Amino acid sequence: MLRSMLASVAFVVAAPLASAETDPAEIGPVVGNEAPALTAITSAGDTVGLAEISGGNGAVLVFSRSLDWCPYCKKQALELDDVDETLAEAGWALSLITYDSPELLADFDAESDVSYTLLSDTGSAMIDAFALRNTEMTPGSRFDGVPHPAIVWISNDGIVRGFMREEGYIDRPPTEALPEIAALLNEALAPQ
Repeated sequence: MLRSMLASVAFVVAAPLASAETDPAEIGPVVGNEAPALTAITSAGDTVGLAEISGGNGAVLVFSRSLDWCPYCKKQALELDDVDETLAEAGWALSLITYDSPELLADFDAESDVSYTLLSDTGSAMIDAFALRNTEMTPGSRFDGVPHPAIVWISNDGIVRGFMREEGYIDRPPTEALPEIAALLNEALAPQ
C-alpha cells in the first residue's frame, strides 16, 4: 500500500498550507532540479557541505523548526533516530537542520544521543536556499527564520529526488515511511 502511494506521488508529498498568503507550489525545492549548494555547521562546530553529510546514495535532510523550544521538533528528532541505521544501510545519510546554534544542538545531542548529524543554519541561509522559510513569522521575532518542517532527499549527483512536508507545524512527514522511500529511490536510481 505504502509503495503504491509513494510511487503515484513521485516522491512528493506537499499538502497545501492553511494560509492563503503562501502559494504551496513555492514552498520547498523542486524534485528533479539541482539542489542548492549546502553549507552548514555541525553540532561539533565543523563546517560541512553536502559531500560530507551524504551516504553512498545521498543525503536525507530533515528541516525542523527548533530543538530548543519546539516540542514537535524534539519528538520528531527522537523518532528519526529509530530509522537512521536503516537509512544508512540503504546508503542514505540522515541529517536534521534547524536555525538553532551549534551549541544548542550540541546540548540536545548530549541529552538525547541521536546517531545522525545535527546541523545549524543560524542565519537561515540553507532554509532560504531550499525555499522553506516560513514567511508567516513576524520579522525580527524569535521565530523569524524557521523553516516549514520538511524532508528533502538529495542524491549524490546533487539532484533533489524527493520532497515531503505536511500542513502546518504540528504534523510531520511520517518517519516510518523513510526506509521505504529509501528503497524506492534506490530502485529508481539503479542502473538499468
